[in-house]
Amino acid sequence: MSSNKAKDLIDSIKNKGKNLEAEMSFFDHLDILRKHLLRALAVVTVFVCLAFYFTDFIWHDVIMAPKNADFWTYRMMCKLVEAFPSIGQEFCIKEIHAKIINTEMSGQFTLQMNSCVMAGVILGVPYLLFEIWLFIKPALLEAERKSASGFVAFASFLFALGLLFGYYLICPLSINFLINYTVDSSIENTFTISSYLSTVLTLTLGSGIIFQLPVVIYILSKLGVMTPKFMRSTRRYAAVLILVVAAVVTPTADPYTMLIVAFPLFLLYELSILISANIEKKKKKAELAFYNNK
Repeated sequence: MSSNKAKDLIDSIKNKGKNLEAEMSFFDHLDILRKHLLRALAVVTVFVCLAFYFTDFIWHDVIMAPKNADFWTYRMMCKLVEAFPSIGQEFCIKEIHAKIINTEMSGQFTLQMNSCVMAGVILGVPYLLFEIWLFIKPALLEAERKSASGFVAFASFLFALGLLFGYYLICPLSINFLINYTVDSSIENTFTISSYLSTVLTLTLGSGIIFQLPVVIYILSKLGVMTPKFMRSTRRYAAVLILVVAAVVTPTADPYTMLIVAFPLFLLYELSILISANIEKKKKKAELAFYNNK
């Protein structure tokens, strides 16, 4: 009995040592992640300071621009009407009547702070992705590192493309629709500046996040959660959802505007299917090579 107790005690000490080693390893990884995030925070802080320096440009030429009738998107829409009269004159937006007010004492100061912080975060996204890549890179195999070597560039490109799509298409169309929408003609639309800023940021950032769909599908396909067969089988549901989103944000009932908004989203979904299919093909090829070498 004494020998068994001694053996149990030794095994308990060994297991305790293994648990302690694993715990230390976890905290070591947590400390490394903290350093990566601190570096990313430092870069974002620099961009926030730059945003404060260019406050006038950010507010007048970026944030407030979509509510002006001479915005690039509205001018291009009018040129499309001139080239294709069958689209309809309602597609050409020549004036936007919007009254935007501030209702809080410190409202404009807070808005300046928030807008500069968000500008710093947006500009710092590529570096944040780079730090995330540096953190997960040591845990990957050599083949996985090579296959994911363009992760930062690809994700940053998609994010920038999504921002441009949201800012130049979704945002102005939605703002024009919401400004002119009335339940009753006796009700005047007067918007607070915080509501306007929230709408612009939500639509623009939301588009940037949506455009990360291929990256998400890539990760899920690597984990075996998502397959091209499943995405192809749900294509009709995805198409309906995309058309619903496009119909909500477009200012008119004509199909041309809705298709302009929906087309890039369709392309994004098809690109995700191709990415998932490519990963599945590589997995099957690797499995075949493994069994042939046995």
